[in-house]
Amino acid sequence: MDETLFADLPPWLTQAGLAGTPETDIVRGFCDRCVAAGLPLGRAHVFIDTLHPVHEGRLYRWGFGPGESPVHDYGRTSLAGLANPGHVSLDQQAADIWQRSPFYAMLQTGTSLLRRRLGAGTDGEFSLLPDWRAAGMTDYVAIISRFDTEGIIGEMDAVYSSWATNRPAGFADDQIAMLERLVPYLALAIKSVSLTRMTRTLMETYLGRDAGQRVLSGRIVRGVAERIDAVVWFSDLRAFTRITDTAPEQVIPLLNDYSDVIVSAIDEHGGDVLKLIGDGTLAIFTAEDRLHACKAALSAAIAARQGIAELKKRRIAQNQPVTDMYLGLHVGKVFYGNVGSRERLDFTVLGPAVNEASRIATMCRSVDQQVLVSAAFAEVGDIKRRLVSVGRYALRGVSQPQELFTIDPGL
Repeated sequence: MDETLFADLPPWLTQAGLAGTPETDIVRGFCDRCVAAGLPLGRAHVFIDTLHPVHEGRLYRWGFGPGESPVHDYGRTSLAGLANPGHVSLDQQAADIWQRSPFYAMLQTGTSLLRRRLGAGTDGEFSLLPDWRAAGMTDYVAIISRFDTEGIIGEMDAVYSSWATNRPAGFADDQIAMLERLVPYLALAIKSVSLTRMTRTLMETYLGRDAGQRVLSGRIVRGVAERIDAVVWFSDLRAFTRITDTAPEQVIPLLNDYSDVIVSAIDEHGGDVLKLIGDGTLAIFTAEDRLHACKAALSAAIAARQGIAELKKRRIAQNQPVTDMYLGLHVGKVFYGNVGSRERLDFTVLGPAVNEASRIATMCRSVDQQVLVSAAFAEVGDIKRRLVSVGRYALRGVSQPQELFTIDPGL
């Protein structure tokens, strides 16, 4: 083995971690450099848990065929520690694979390294060994690079890695020792990049896509906001309080189902969800061209309405409670930025246009319409040709009665 090439790996991994090099490139670069230095790697897995609303973690592969993706997001393998497991999806296949993995066994015993010379006798021990042996691997090593308590975030407590060779004699002892020496550097680089990715995901999940990006770019000073032109979307669910009172166990599944439809419609048409307030959704559509923003919001409203109609059919078939969306759309100038205390800030929109969108959504109940838009919205470009007037109404907190419109039923 070439000690000089191996000596170059720790500084390369350090630089890759600091630079934010994608994890797939780090794993591939590490394995390729190890092979060039004389370590006979044939196949590798590296995975780390994360904080994500859907996925538990991410697996990186090296040494597989062209049909195998180098990255795989895996689902929930355990419901331990989750406050409401009855409504969290457990990936049963991922859970079964995990419980039959070398790492699950290692966690039970507290060991950090496991080695198996592959043969017919090892096929039944762990789930992945038969496949690796069929691919020509002769020797297998699993390593857990654990984090100290202060370095653990959620389930992200270690980097797990599998290494195999197709060398007939397997790994030599000094080759395994070299892996033990180098893998912690790899783990540190993977952890560093994964934390950055996780932070971005959490920001966008809890603050919204645009707000999350703005916060990550450094716009976090309290009281700093910019005045922007935006379509304001404010929606909530009809008779939500009654459903909460009569079927409280159905509230979370119902909210999740309807939020999936509404948020997806907003995202797919370029909007940004800023806040989920109980059954309410606050979002904005921005564009240099106000007409473009209004058309996007109207298309999202139509898509959400269609999606909810399909959702209601599915839920009725499953004997689950259903409801409808009430939506108010308005366009105007809003303040967009950080508001709150020194200890707790909120990145949101403020201003009369936001209040008016909320009041318009409330009027949906009185005029028995799912969607209402303001006159200011209707007067933009040729938007009005897709709408019909429902009359003039006094809105609480608005000085003059406003003409309101709804989507033409023919659309």
